[in-house]
Amino acid sequence: MNDDLSKADREAVEAAANAKQLELITAVLQAQQLVTQQQAPACHHAAPKASLKTGQWAGIAVAGSVAAISLALSAIAIAVGAVAVTGRLLVLRSMWRDYQRNS
Repeated sequence: MNDDLSKADREAVEAAANAKQLELITAVLQAQQLVTQQQAPACHHAAPKASLKTGQWAGIAVAGSVAAISLALSAIAIAVGAVAVTGRLLVLRSMWRDYQRNS
């Protein structure tokens, strides 16, 4: 009988420990639920698209035109420079040949 009482006592202590563990687990789960409920849901609304006004389109057109003209002018300047260098080289080559023949 003494063994039965000690066995029942041990089982009661284990049951109390298990009950405490279950209370802790329940408290943790409730805390997690509260945290997930308090978090605000992410906003999935699309921002309204701002349309450009006529003045803005005109500004873009003017800026693009200025850029295109400056690019064209720089290409012309490079071509003129190349022609000038080629002409100088031809003149210098002919002068060098004349100098070599006369020497």
